[in-house]
Amino acid sequence: MKALVIHAAKDLRIEQHDYVPPAAGEVQITMACGGICGSDLHYYKQGGFGSIKLREPMILGHEVSGYISELGEGVQSLEVGQLVAISPSRPCNACRYCYEGLQNQCLNMRFYGSAMPFPHIQGAFQQVLNVEASQCAIAAGLSPAVAAMAEPLAVCLHATRLAGSLVGKKVLITGCGPIGLLSLICARRNGADFIVATDVSNFTLGIAASSGADRVINVATTDNALDEFLPEKGTFDVMYECSGSEKALIDGIEAMRPGGTILQLGLGGDMTLPMMAITAKELVLRGSFRFHSEFHTGINLLRKNLIDVTPLITHTVGIDDAIEGFELASDRGRSVKTQIAF
Repeated sequence: MKALVIHAAKDLRIEQHDYVPPAAGEVQITMACGGICGSDLHYYKQGGFGSIKLREPMILGHEVSGYISELGEGVQSLEVGQLVAISPSRPCNACRYCYEGLQNQCLNMRFYGSAMPFPHIQGAFQQVLNVEASQCAIAAGLSPAVAAMAEPLAVCLHATRLAGSLVGKKVLITGCGPIGLLSLICARRNGADFIVATDVSNFTLGIAASSGADRVINVATTDNALDEFLPEKGTFDVMYECSGSEKALIDGIEAMRPGGTILQLGLGGDMTLPMMAITAKELVLRGSFRFHSEFHTGINLLRKNLIDVTPLITHTVGIDDAIEGFELASDRGRSVKTQIAF
């Protein structure tokens, strides 16, 4: 079978790997579709991000869907031929954080395509993959492409849960990649009354506008882009910072009203922040990292047609054209979500 393996920055290879039958409690998946994530791009372009660096070859990918081709011993809840979205979250369910219900903070997490631990956790960009039955969310009625969007949607549902009620709130979204756009959609479903989205790409801002943003602002071409939101100590109740940009976060802090909540989703490395402004405004700064239970919630929302992710899927390439796909995914002027068909 073919697998997409990153060896170093700009060194992505299509390799042949062996596969084995599923073990007890597992199912074998014939992969259908996989989305290229921002973290995949960091490994491809820089060989990692922040302090996380590649130290050995690693299969990329964690936004995937596929068809069940074989059942391991003891699996009764699933059937061969079903389309499933595959959660990459595989906590140990035995450490202190798992016992506290914080599986996304698991001390022994095996999250697909992650160089955080060593040896690295191999990813899901491979034509055949054995997974635990509990990772599978039945995606009947969906296309493989839409089913593969369950993972980034879960990231944004987790952040929205941390935000609390958004009914009647004013929300700022900084960064209109897939996470920013899905955060916008989640915020609106959660009752947000007024949403402003910012980015440096008119292409992604156009999709933000069609996805429900009340205002879109290109901060690269607009001087003092958020000035109108600064009077009386600021406007926004909640900010989803999805760009990983220090400047975006600092500018957003100025536009937050006292007592507001900032959700940091973007992964861009460490930042220097205006702590006195955060303190004086009594802002809540919350990190939002991955997800767990939200994965199945996301697939259910997609199956009920309560969330539409199809406008975000802009390109699909075959596995043999994966490098072209990674280059497309890096081009914010024409791509939001680029997927690989396996």
